[in-house]
Amino acid sequence: MYSASSPYRIITVCTGNICRSPMAELMLTEAFDAGGLGGAVVVDSAGTTSYEAGHPIDPRAARVLSAHRIRSETHIARSWRQEWFQERDLILALDVDHYGWLHEAAPDSQTLAKIRMLRSFDPSVAGRSTLDLGIEDPWYGGHHDFDVTWNLIRAAVPGIVAHTRAALAAGHQGAGQPGRDYDPQQVRSIS
Repeated sequence: MYSASSPYRIITVCTGNICRSPMAELMLTEAFDAGGLGGAVVVDSAGTTSYEAGHPIDPRAARVLSAHRIRSETHIARSWRQEWFQERDLILALDVDHYGWLHEAAPDSQTLAKIRMLRSFDPSVAGRSTLDLGIEDPWYGGHHDFDVTWNLIRAAVPGIVAHTRAALAAGHQGAGQPGRDYDPQQVRSIS
C-alpha cells in the first residue's frame, strides 16, 4: 500500500514547460486533490528544451486554468533532468515529439515502460496509434487553441487518476510500479 515516504510521482513533459505540461500538471494535481489522493501523489512538469527555463506559464494557459479555478502563478518552467527517469513512476508525453525524445533518452527498458502519451488514458481514443495521440502546441495559436488543449487534457485526467489509484491499491513501492486499467466511475473529473 501507499506510504507517505513514497508518493506516486508523475511528470508531464512538453517542449518549453510553459503551456501544455504545466496545464496537465496543475489539472492532474487538482483532480488528485479532489479525489483524496493529494498526499499520495506528486505531479510536476518539465520541458524537453531549456528555451523557456525560468519563465512563468504562458498567460493564455494561465487564463484557461484560472477560468476553471486552478491557480498557476507559482509555475516556473524548467528543463528535463536525466535522473527523473528513475525518480518518476509515470512519465506523460504531451506530443509525439516528446514521446520520441523521452524514448531516445531513456536509460533502459524498465524506464521505457513508464513513458506514456498523456492521451493514451483518454478512452475516446483507445486503440489509436501513438502518432494520433499528440496535443499540438497551442503556443503558436490563440486562446481557442488553449481551450482545445484544456479539453484534450481533461479527457485523459480520469484515466490517469484511476491508473494511479490502482497502482497505489496494488501496493506501489516506489518509482516504476505499474498501474491497472481504470474505471471512469471511480474518478471525479475536473470541470
